[in-house]
Order: sequence, then C-alpha cells, then structure tokens
Amino acid sequence: MIDWKQDPHRRLNRLTNEWVLVSPHRTQRPWQGQVETTDAAPQPEYDPECYLCPGNARAGGVRNPAYASTFVFENDFAALKPGTRPERFADGLLLAEGEPGICRVVCFSPKHNLTIANMQPAELRRVVDEWAAQYQDLGARDFIHYVQIFENRGAMMGASNPHPHCQIWASYSVPNEVAKEQRAQAEWLGKHGSCLLCDYAQMEAVKRVRVVEENAHFLTVVPFWAVWPFETMVISKRHVASLDALAGEERDALAEILQRATARFDRLFHVSFPYSMGFHQRPTDGEAHPEWHLHAHFYPPLLRSATVRKFLVGYEMLAMPQRDITAEAAAQRLREV
Repeated sequence: MIDWKQDPHRRLNRLTNEWVLVSPHRTQRPWQGQVETTDAAPQPEYDPECYLCPGNARAGGVRNPAYASTFVFENDFAALKPGTRPERFADGLLLAEGEPGICRVVCFSPKHNLTIANMQPAELRRVVDEWAAQYQDLGARDFIHYVQIFENRGAMMGASNPHPHCQIWASYSVPNEVAKEQRAQAEWLGKHGSCLLCDYAQMEAVKRVRVVEENAHFLTVVPFWAVWPFETMVISKRHVASLDALAGEERDALAEILQRATARFDRLFHVSFPYSMGFHQRPTDGEAHPEWHLHAHFYPPLLRSATVRKFLVGYEMLAMPQRDITAEAAAQRLREV
C-alpha cells in the first residue's frame, strides 16, 4: 500500500488537468548548503532615485504626481500595445498572430518601504478597489478579452524595483495558463453541474490539512497539486467570477487575508519573501462564463532558507513539474509560523 507521505506519486492539478510528480522521500537526502536568513538593508520611506516614488521622474522625463494613495499609469516599457492589429500570419507549420493590449502599473502606496505583508488592511483595501476598477475599465474595451493582474515581489523573482507595485497586462487573447484553467472548470461544470473551485474549497475547509489561512469570505490553501515548495492559492468562498463582483465586506476580507498570508511567508525564513502572485478571473470577452471562480496564485521559490530556492530545471522542464515537500507538510510549516 502506498504511503502518500513517503512514496513517490503523481497528483493531478484539477485546474489544468496536468500531473505533478511528488517525491517526499527526497527531503531525507543530505543537505550541505547553508540554511540562513538575509540581512537586507531596510528601505527608506522615500527614495529620490526610485522612478515609482511620488514626484520622481520616470523614463522619458514623465514625472509622477505627488500621489498619496494608489497610483496607476501606462507602463513606459509595455509588452503589449493597443494599436497592434490582430492579424494572422500562416505559412505551413509557421503561425503567428498580432496581439494588441494595454499594460499598466499600479503603485500600492507612496511609501517606498512597504510590502503587502506590512501594509495596513485599510491601505490594502484601496489596492483591492483599484484592482477591481482596472479590471472593469480595461475589460470594457472591445479588443481586451483578458485582464491579468500580477505582482513580482523581490529581486529573485525579477522585480526591477522594490517599491510596492504590481502590473496589469490586458490582452486580446486569453493567455495559456488561464485558457487551461478555463477548460478544466468548464469540463467540471459540464460533468458535475457544480463549480470546480467551490467544490474544492469546501473539501479543503472540511479536511483542514492544507488550509493556511481562513476568514469569513476567503480560504488560503497549499493546493493538493502545488508545484512550488510553499505555493498557496487564495479562493473566494462565494462563487464569484471576478474582483469587481466582490461586495464591500469581501474586499475587506481579501485585503486582510492577503496581508496575513504574505506576513506568514515572511516569518517562515525571516526574510521579505519573494514570490509571483496573480489573480485568475473571468475573461472579458462578452461571454457569461459560469464556470469561472475568482482565485489568486502565490508562487514563492524559496525552499530551505532565505537563500536556497527551488528551480524548475532538468526533469521539470523536459518532463513534468516535481516537488519534494508534500502540500500537507508545507501547509503545516506555514501554519506554525
């Protein structure tokens, strides 16, 4: 009989219908690397060299206003451009399509030294409201069919600036990872007549072994199929498809659980935890999408300490994702800090 805590096994990611290899016995292998924290220099509240701080100049001489709350602007180095025509080029095996879109930056606060983990819930509530407003504004445009809100936190994740901010890429097409989740949710709805993530959140709330945080409206879990060591997913308890559909108390609850979850990350290895985070929500293509359920993914790379990270290399790149620490063990460690 398989010992799910020790024996290698595969777990199915229900949101993508892809498998993850879990090798829990590998946590027993010798480790001779250092296990340490980092002593990063504290950031100032205002940095005169930061191109995101209030009043400072950005690329091309554009100067930020003296903003006092959230601040949104068109990305000076946008990956997508609204004037691009969605034309198709095909030549046998070669296929390409023009991809119009809009890229924006959202500064969470004028204070350079904040992160989600040390922001006040009232400050974060303003960020949640801005996310919802941006989703509505961008999604209302005819050539925008998906709005991706994401944050890369920390230099390890490629963040070019420590100022608290996120990006929004609004695109003509539905991106690959979102399209996979959409198919899986639609298939589940068609087969079971219920929402995949509603069913999953209810199951996790009963089992409790992978739950990290919970409040009246949201649940944070290490998903059963997690790839990254301390990956988490924040799931709305109510069947709601997008941020703009959240009621006032739900927006408060989202701000609270995001702050608590990221603060727990920071306590794990005594460091400002790097991660990539993003919301997955209903496409803005004019369809009803009853299958869609609002959720956020946190993908943090740290494995054993502030300086030891998980890399997706070798087998992960050529075959399938693999992890050593089980989702249940990761959730327990996060609950303990």
